[in-house]
Amino acid sequence: MHCEVPVAALLQPSFAMTNETLSQLMRLIAQQDRAAFARLYQHLEKPLFRFISLKLNDPFRAADILHDVFLDVWRGAAGFQGKSSVKTWVFAIAYRKVMDVFRSDGRLVGEEELPERADESPGAVQCMIAAQEQEILRHCLGTLKAEHRSAIDLTFFEDMSYREIAEVIGVPEGTVKTRVFHAKSLLLRCFEMQMKSKARN
Repeated sequence: MHCEVPVAALLQPSFAMTNETLSQLMRLIAQQDRAAFARLYQHLEKPLFRFISLKLNDPFRAADILHDVFLDVWRGAAGFQGKSSVKTWVFAIAYRKVMDVFRSDGRLVGEEELPERADESPGAVQCMIAAQEQEILRHCLGTLKAEHRSAIDLTFFEDMSYREIAEVIGVPEGTVKTRVFHAKSLLLRCFEMQMKSKARN
């Protein structure tokens, strides 16, 4: 049984969005409610665009994909069954579209052979962000392969759990942990090299 929020309150920009309220928006969107769709768009547009553009490094193409994602949400809202969170479901659509672009561009390569080591360490990447070296961090993120960049982005910037990330990108949870571990290692190595180079200049 759903505890429905009054629609007038739900559509207010200041209303706090939870997965339950996002699910309520999806039910309204399934009934072709344009105001509910606009509210969902307002809530997810910025993080989705950042997620897509981080991978493509092309804001124009990212904007096109963002449009396609929300078009799929509008058309497919009735098919949302609530097996995952709304955010996870929408980000999964975006991820698949980005992977389609990579395939069409010939940019997808096989996953390199890596030892199965899960990431259980403290948030080293968060420490780097706290150091306010955003330019270096952006450079280092750009050096990661798409699967590593996705894992880092969803973990630290979208605050998704490993289980949610596994649902978004369609891999086992253990694979997500491994990717995060290796991505953090690569980021730290790049970050240290950039900081040393900066100190010499």
